[in-house]
Amino acid sequence: MDGQYRKNIHPGARVHIVLKADQRSGRLTGGTVEAILTRSPHHPHGIKVRLTDGQVGRVKAVLSAP
Repeated sequence: MDGQYRKNIHPGARVHIVLKADQRSGRLTGGTVEAILTRSPHHPHGIKVRLTDGQVGRVKAVLSAP
């Protein structure tokens, strides 16, 4: 699923995110969503989330719903 829409992302979902430091390279980091940080329903670069391990980045792909 697409990570640009908040409705596709829920706490507990498995996702691939891009960390701020990896934006130029596009390197993806996998994890489980702990909290959704973007309040708007849509963001063109991906919804910003915090993973359970504390990393923060923008969602590029939703792998599974909780």
